[in-house]
Amino acid sequence: MDVTIVEVSPRDGLQNESVILSTEAKVELVARLVAAGARRVEAVSFAHPRLVPAMADAEAVMERVPRAEGVAYAGLVLNRRGLDRALVAGVDEVNMVVCVSETFNQRNQNASTEESMQAAADVLGRAREEGLFTTLTLATSFGCPFEGEVDPGRVVELAALGAAAGAQELCLADTIGVGVPSQVRDLAARVRDAVGPSPPLRFHFHNTRNTGFANAVAAVELGAMVLDASAGGIGGCPFAPKATGNIATDDLVFLLERMGLDTGWDLEALLPTAAFLGALLGHEVPALLPRAGTFPPA
Repeated sequence: MDVTIVEVSPRDGLQNESVILSTEAKVELVARLVAAGARRVEAVSFAHPRLVPAMADAEAVMERVPRAEGVAYAGLVLNRRGLDRALVAGVDEVNMVVCVSETFNQRNQNASTEESMQAAADVLGRAREEGLFTTLTLATSFGCPFEGEVDPGRVVELAALGAAAGAQELCLADTIGVGVPSQVRDLAARVRDAVGPSPPLRFHFHNTRNTGFANAVAAVELGAMVLDASAGGIGGCPFAPKATGNIATDDLVFLLERMGLDTGWDLEALLPTAAFLGALLGHEVPALLPRAGTFPPA
């Protein structure tokens, strides 16, 4: 069984950092990731530059990323304007985000969840017409920092709407890192019962409360073949209080490969990226594998 890791450090990883990297540094990060085996990279966000200044140079980054056979670049979009920018920039995939929590969606997108879902249907349809692969991410599927517990029935409802709108992949996101494996199993079963085996499920976990890797294993054991991760474990959401990083790509590759699964990544090539990021950001990154090294030692 192969597991695809969607590398999100250039987008989700960098958007919550106090240091804004230059376009050149972002392009070098992407190049390092591709050289280490990344084949799906969420490279940029087309959010409003005033709201997410770290992503203001999305077009410039996309103009310079290395184009290699088998490598697909995704852009996160929140509305039709974002899609228009993404199309001009030349992304291969679009990731449309809708927050299950009403309060979080208002803070993140200045719109109701219903309004964002309507926008998502429009974006997904247009993107598919343009030949792009489409993902609908349901943020705060496992919990909200403002409302607390999130009704799983609402997650299922939005997932069904996304499938009907033509999403080719449904991503359940634990935006603030509160989920546990039993929730992963429950939500996956509910969504599958509602929409069937297609579109496939993808999962986005944060390790805020040290449950992200347990959740990743639970998802893989359910048959999920696509997981998001961030090199060095950097990241978080600017609109989520006390947000911390995604599960680390470094640690996740080690975990999955030791379980006998193929990720297509070269850990030895990836490991120096943590120090590269730490030097640029001015702090040590959360990933543990770069500190401990691989096993058995090379």
